[in-house]
Amino acid sequence: MQTFEKFIAAQSPSAIAALASVEAWQSRFVNLLDKLHVSRGHAPAFAPVHWVRDGGQHGGGTRWAAMDTPVLSRASVNLSQVQYDDLPDKRLASATALSTIVHPAHPKAPSVHIHVSWTELRAGGSYWRLMADLNPALPDPAQTARFESVLQSVSGDLFAEAQAQGDRYFFIPALNRHRGATHVYLEGHHTADAAADARFADAFAGAALDAYAGILDDALAAATTPTPAEQAAQLAYHTLYLFQVLTLDRGTTSGLLVHDQNDVGIMGSLPARVNVDLLHSWRDKVPKMQQPLVDALVAAVRDGESGAIDTATKRALAQAVRGHYRAHPEALALQASGGILPPTVANHR
Repeated sequence: MQTFEKFIAAQSPSAIAALASVEAWQSRFVNLLDKLHVSRGHAPAFAPVHWVRDGGQHGGGTRWAAMDTPVLSRASVNLSQVQYDDLPDKRLASATALSTIVHPAHPKAPSVHIHVSWTELRAGGSYWRLMADLNPALPDPAQTARFESVLQSVSGDLFAEAQAQGDRYFFIPALNRHRGATHVYLEGHHTADAAADARFADAFAGAALDAYAGILDDALAAATTPTPAEQAAQLAYHTLYLFQVLTLDRGTTSGLLVHDQNDVGIMGSLPARVNVDLLHSWRDKVPKMQQPLVDALVAAVRDGESGAIDTATKRALAQAVRGHYRAHPEALALQASGGILPPTVANHR
């Protein structure tokens, strides 16, 4: 079998093509962000981190990560592929994804989350999952309009449905607000023309990555020294971001329930620091079934340096989420949904 990096890659033509696309998107985005970093007089920011599933037998990935630089507080550009070529009883044949999150250091530079993945099922019904959302600590209408315009242009007739799914998925009921300023989400996207679907995924990924790099570049060019109020707003927003990801995000939870071999990578979406007291203040706002989860998250963050989300804390948070939903699988019904519930965990069984 062909190997890719440190893991065995899926062998179906569609999975091979998807992996090539994801590798190209990853390289494109890392190069854009490193170029932006170097243009401001800093060394390249990213370094690769490899992980494997079952020793590489069932896939793995490479995560390009940056942290604590003058430009990027946290950034993760993760390529992954899980495959079961040797386990024909699995519903899932392969899943190939680019998942990226960037949290800039400056409060006026927005965070971004972009996820594009191909899920190949043995019995047919394979599909794309496409997400892109801009997450500013200090909302800027011009940045929001720019990102939304690019997504609308590339999505065409699909944009209205994508925006509706995104609005549903990224709403936080406990806080009566959305996580981001603009967000689109297409779950289970497929048509009768598989080649056209792949071209659309490629165009969507490229447009979202390029648009964000441009927005970040311009935001940094215009930024002045942040005020204490701006820094406090960023810390509060990062706390909200962690709260949404770890109490509502179905993709994060599914990844943790499927396996425990990439916990730090799955937690790569988390910001560098949060306000623990603010996080704890939201405990009584969530459904009673979720209150033990918030307690466990608060305990995991308090156990380390005050509010810091370091590697040890990421592992503790992953264990807290996994333990909660294994003990209370009925709580999965409280997680976010864009309208379609993908059977991700069941597909791996």
